[in-house]
Amino acid sequence: MALSILRAVGVGVAALLVASGISTGTVAQTASAPAAPVVWELIDEYPASAIPGQADATFAAAVEKATAGRLLIKPIPDAKSGLRSREQLKAVSEGRFAMADSFGGALAEDSPLFLLSSLPFLTASADEARQLYLAARPLYEAEFTRRGQKLLFVTPWPPSGIWSAQAVSGPAELKALKIRTYDQTGAELFAQTSTRAEVVSFSDLMPKLKTGEFNAVLSSGDGGAGRELWVHVRHFSQITYAVPLSFGTVSLAAWNALDAQTQAAVLRAGEETTQAQWKAMEGRVAVNYQRMRENGVVIDETPPPVVMDLLRTAAAKSTTRWRASVTPEAAAVLDTFAATR
Repeated sequence: MALSILRAVGVGVAALLVASGISTGTVAQTASAPAAPVVWELIDEYPASAIPGQADATFAAAVEKATAGRLLIKPIPDAKSGLRSREQLKAVSEGRFAMADSFGGALAEDSPLFLLSSLPFLTASADEARQLYLAARPLYEAEFTRRGQKLLFVTPWPPSGIWSAQAVSGPAELKALKIRTYDQTGAELFAQTSTRAEVVSFSDLMPKLKTGEFNAVLSSGDGGAGRELWVHVRHFSQITYAVPLSFGTVSLAAWNALDAQTQAAVLRAGEETTQAQWKAMEGRVAVNYQRMRENGVVIDETPPPVVMDLLRTAAAKSTTRWRASVTPEAAAVLDTFAATR
């Protein structure tokens, strides 16, 4: 009898819907409509036009395609989250944001391992930087796992140089620098050669340049970063200081909420993004230099040997201090890489 009542109710509902102009097919489609996509916010302190910002956009497009829109990535560039790289790491660990693309050197307070890619004069090209990254990748992955995060992609930056108000033409000009650096190793190095050296987040830098608090910047000046720098500092010394990395990570809580199929798709998207970013390095310096020159930047591609000697001597001390601060595994990566160069 209960079954008969259910059938009768079903027939009655169908008749009522038809009489109201609503087809039973529409009801079936509504009932089977796909769930709303999952959205991950991806925060980044650098502009969308800088190379990590472009990585964020590449990853977002790759994830949407690979998951057929089940998962969407929402990039939030240019520190619009209110956070800098060193704060982004904690924000993702705490679940305040699903993802972050963070500059490695800024994460040194959490682990000196993150300084590896920005050690001075260790890598002289993108190819060397990639070899170093591959050797250290298991250590990076373990470091993020300890912080409740999963590494999904990386972005190499073009080689860092010195942006300055005046040309760095000798020891006196090097000494006169009040330079912003992007990590503690850089601050320690330039403290040995210059009047002032301090770590400052890029998003906090421009007012300090405008007031003259700093007259130099250690940076590649890539993309939107370069457009802001040449307003205040119009000389660039190509010292090829380092090819540092930014890291795209997701909280394990967000990651573990995905099914296995979606996780596999996201991993593919992350690998595609990493490969695209290494590929994007080809010719990147030439494009940057052309744009810089068009906007009045004077580029010194062969800094004076006396300047380079002073910087390299200081760099050796900084690298020795870093080596003493890390695990034996991290020191072994450095030693093996240095021996094969």
